[in-house]
Amino acid sequence: MPSVEVFRTEHSWIQKTPGRCGGDACIRDTRIPVWSVIEARQQGASDEELLTYFVTPLTPADVQAALAYFQQNRQEIENDIRLNREA
Repeated sequence: MPSVEVFRTEHSWIQKTPGRCGGDACIRDTRIPVWSVIEARQQGASDEELLTYFVTPLTPADVQAALAYFQQNRQEIENDIRLNREA
């Protein structure tokens, strides 16, 4: 079984699972990478819009967890955004 690294907040969590989304930090057990939430927000999506932006709906706690993870891991997420844009 692959090793899973979990970043917990009060209401939600972020997981990094090898083999899922390239090992990028994702929200809970979804395939929604934190970088995609941050990039959508940087492009002007409101927190409310983020709840329905993805195929798998997010909760307000999921959005807040992604923002908290970004604040603590800014360089990682900015690098993930850059790599996705270059792909």
